[in-house]
Amino acid sequence: MVFAAPGEALARAEELLGTDPSPLHASVAHQVIGIWQRDFGDTRRALAHLRRARELAARADSAEREADVLATLGVALVHAGRTRDGLAAFERGVARGTGHTRARVLFRRAYVWWVLGRHGEALEDVRRAVPVLRQADDVIWTARALTLRATVHLALGAVDRADADFTAAEALWDTTGQEHDKADAVESRGLAAFRSGDVPAALRLLDEAEERYAKLGTPTFMLTIRRCEVLMAAGLATEALAEADGAIAALDGIGGQSTRKAELLLVAARAARLAGDPQTSLARAALAVRLFAGQRRTWYETHARLVLLEARVATGRASGRLVADAASVAERLAAFGAPAAPEASLLAGRIALGLGWTADAERHLAVAARSRHGGPPLARMTGWAAQALRARAAGSTRGVLEACRRGLDVLDDHRMTLGASELRARATAQGAELAALAQRASLVSGGPRRLLVWSERWRATVLSAPPTRPPADPVLLSTMTAFRELAARADEARTDGGRPTPALEREQRRLEREIRSRTLHMRGEGPGDGDRFDVGRLLDRLGDDLRLVELAVLDGRVHVLLCGQGRVRRFEAGLLAEAEREAEHVQAGLRRLAHPGGEARLPLVEAAGARLQELLLGPAAAHLGHGPVVVVPPGRLHRVPWALLPALRERVLSVSPSAVSWLRAKETAPPPGGRQVLVRGPGLASGGAEVPELADRYGAVPRPREGGGAGAGPAADGRPTVLEGDEAHVPRVLRELDGAALAHIAAHGAFRADSPLFSSLRMADGPLIVHDFERLDRSPYRIILSCCDTARFASVGADELLGLVTALLPLGTAGVVACSAPVNDAAVVPLMLALHKGLDSGLSLAEALRDARAALPDDAVHRATGWAFSAFGAA
Repeated sequence: MVFAAPGEALARAEELLGTDPSPLHASVAHQVIGIWQRDFGDTRRALAHLRRARELAARADSAEREADVLATLGVALVHAGRTRDGLAAFERGVARGTGHTRARVLFRRAYVWWVLGRHGEALEDVRRAVPVLRQADDVIWTARALTLRATVHLALGAVDRADADFTAAEALWDTTGQEHDKADAVESRGLAAFRSGDVPAALRLLDEAEERYAKLGTPTFMLTIRRCEVLMAAGLATEALAEADGAIAALDGIGGQSTRKAELLLVAARAARLAGDPQTSLARAALAVRLFAGQRRTWYETHARLVLLEARVATGRASGRLVADAASVAERLAAFGAPAAPEASLLAGRIALGLGWTADAERHLAVAARSRHGGPPLARMTGWAAQALRARAAGSTRGVLEACRRGLDVLDDHRMTLGASELRARATAQGAELAALAQRASLVSGGPRRLLVWSERWRATVLSAPPTRPPADPVLLSTMTAFRELAARADEARTDGGRPTPALEREQRRLEREIRSRTLHMRGEGPGDGDRFDVGRLLDRLGDDLRLVELAVLDGRVHVLLCGQGRVRRFEAGLLAEAEREAEHVQAGLRRLAHPGGEARLPLVEAAGARLQELLLGPAAAHLGHGPVVVVPPGRLHRVPWALLPALRERVLSVSPSAVSWLRAKETAPPPGGRQVLVRGPGLASGGAEVPELADRYGAVPRPREGGGAGAGPAADGRPTVLEGDEAHVPRVLRELDGAALAHIAAHGAFRADSPLFSSLRMADGPLIVHDFERLDRSPYRIILSCCDTARFASVGADELLGLVTALLPLGTAGVVACSAPVNDAAVVPLMLALHKGLDSGLSLAEALRDARAALPDDAVHRATGWAFSAFGAA
C-alpha cells in the first residue's frame, strides 16, 4: 500500500504503532514509515525507522522479515550516498532470505545496481529474481522486475528489448490496483518513446504520469529528470534548467535522497550548457561529480565529467590536458556501453583539431563518426558532425558538404515528427554547427550561389511546411476558452488602474502551461522534403528588376548575397553585434518619436539608419538597381525597421524570413471570391478609427449576430464583413478570417518574449493568440495588422523566428503588413487609409505601403510611424 496509496499507508502504520503491536507487526509498520520517508520525505528519518524495523524483526526471530527489511535499508543507504554500507546490507539480506523473499531482495539490489550505473550486475540479479517471482505468482513484484529490466535495457540503448519488457509489465499492472506502479509504467513508456526518438509521445506520456502521481500526492523527482532530458532534446534547455533547479531546491527542502540530487545536478548542468550558460553548467557539473564519486556511482560520475569538460571548453579553455581527459571519458563510456560515448569522442576530436593536433583529432573523430549510421537522430547527428570535421581537417570541401547535408537531413526527418511549430523551431539548434561548417566551406570554395544554398538550408526551415493542426481536442478548446476569459479579466483589472489578483495570475499561468503542454504533444506527419531551394527558380522569379538581398552571418560578420539579373553576388558588410546594438538604438528612438515632443530625436534616428545601412548592406547598397527589393535577414536582425535605411527608404520593399518562404508566397494563388474582413478590437486610443472609414469606403455591412438566419453568410454583393464591439470575439473572428482574401485587424497587440506563441491581439472576449491562428484551415491571403508589436519575434533554434507573422506565413498567407515598434495610434489611421487606397487600385502590399508612407505628413511622428511598418511576403 505504501506505493499504491502512500498517505493512507503512512497513517495506518502510525496508527498500528499506537496499539502496542507485536515485534513482527511493529517491524512492518516501521518499515512502511521508512519507505515513505525514503521516497517522499527525509532520508535521515527513513534510516532511523528502518534500523528500528530490523531490530524488531530480529526480536521476532523472523529471518525472512529481517531479510526484507535489510533490502529496504540497503536502498535507503545507497540513496543517502552511503554506497558501501548499502551493499553490505544487501549481502546480509541475500544471505538471510530464502526463496520468494530472496527474489524480492535480489530485485531491490538490481535496482540499486541500476542507480549505481552497474548495469551488468543489475541484469544478473533480475535474471535470478524473475523466475522465482513468477513461480510464486507474485504479479506486482514480477511487473516491477520487468519494468526495472526494461529501464536497464534503455540505459544500454537496447530499445526493442525494453519495449518488450515494458509491454509485459503493463499487462501485469492492468490486473492490479497498484496505482503508483501504474503511473511508473506510464512514465517508463514515456522514457521508451523518448529513446526511440518520439518526443511528442514522450512529453504526452510523462505529463500523464505526472497527473497520476499528483493524485497520489507522490513527489516526482525521477520524472523531473526524465522530463528535463526530453525538454533538452526538444530544444527547450532553458525550461529544463528551471525545472531541474526547482526540483533540487524542493529536494533540499525535505532532506531528500542524495542520489536524486546528484542526478538532478547532472541534468541541470547539461541544460545550462545547452542554454548557453557555461558558468552555471560548470558549477552544477562539478558538484555532481563530487556527489557521484562519494556515492561510488562511476557510470554517472563519468557522464558528469563529460558535461564538466564540455562546459570548460564552452568557457574558452582548450588544452592538451582536456583532450586527454575527454578521450579518457570516451573510453570509460564506451566500456559501459553508454550511448553518450560518441559525444565524448567528438569533444576530444574537436579540442584536438582546435589545437592543430590533426592526427589525434582524426583518431577521436573517426570513433565518433561511427554513430552516424545508427541509433536515435541526435546520436546520428553527432556522427555526421564528426565526419564533417574529419573532412574539413583533410581539406575536402565536398566531404564537409556531404556530411553536413546528411546530418541536416537526419535533423529534418526528426523535426517533421514534431507537430508543434515551437518544437520544430527550437530543435534546429541541434544543427547549428553543421550548418555553420557548410557555410564556411561554401565561402572558401564554391562561390556566392553555393553560400546562398547553404544559407537557405538552415534559415526559417520551420516555415517550409505548415505546422500540424491542433487536434479537435475538447479539453484543449475549453482550456483556451477559460484562458481567454481569465486574460480578459486580468486586462480589465489593469485598465481600472490596478493589477490582477495573485490567484488570477496563477490560474492564468496554469492554463498557459496546460495549453502549451497539449500542443507540444502533437505529432508531426513524418519525414517530408518541404520546399527544397533552387537558385535557378529564384532567379527566374526575380527577373531583371527585382532584387533579393539575403544576409548571411559567418563568424560574426554579415555577408550580403545580392540576387537578381540572373546572378548572385556577394559583398562583405559589418559585424552582426554592432548591427544589433544599432538596431536597439533605432527601436528606442522610434518609441520616443511615437509621442509628441520627441521631434528632436528624428535626426538621430535617421543617422542611425545610415549606420545600419553601412553595417548591413555595405557596398551592396550601391548595386540594388532601381526596382523593388526583398530583404531576407537572419533571425537576430528581425527588429530592424528596413524602410529607415536610406537606400531602401523610397523603394517598394518587402521582408521575408527566407528566400524559400518568399518564393512560396509569390506562387500562392489568392482564394476565390475575394472576401474581405475588417476587425476592430476594444480599447484602442484611436478607437480603430480607420475601420469605420474603410467600411464606408467599401460599402461594408456589419455581420449579423449568431443565428442570424439567411443573412449570416458572406455578403452576396462582395462587400466586406465588419466585426466590432461584441461581435469581435475570437471564435467569430477566426471563422471569418478562415480563407479570406484580405483581413484588416485593428487591435491592441502584445508580444510575449517569454512565450512567443502566446503573443496576441486583443478581442472583445480576450486575446486572440498565435495558437488560435494555427487552427485555421487557411489564414487570410493578405492580412494587415494595424497595431503595435505585431512584427516582433523571438529568435530561437539555429535561425528561426516565432511570432504572429511567422505563424501566418505557412498557413496560406502570402503577404502581411505589421509593425515592429510602438507607434502613435492617431498617426496609424492615415497610413492605413492610404495603404488601402493603394490596394484598391491593384497594388501589392509592398507597393501600397511605399506609396502610403510618401502620402503621410512630413513630420517626425508620421515618418516614424511609416518606418515602423513592414510588408512581409510577396502579395
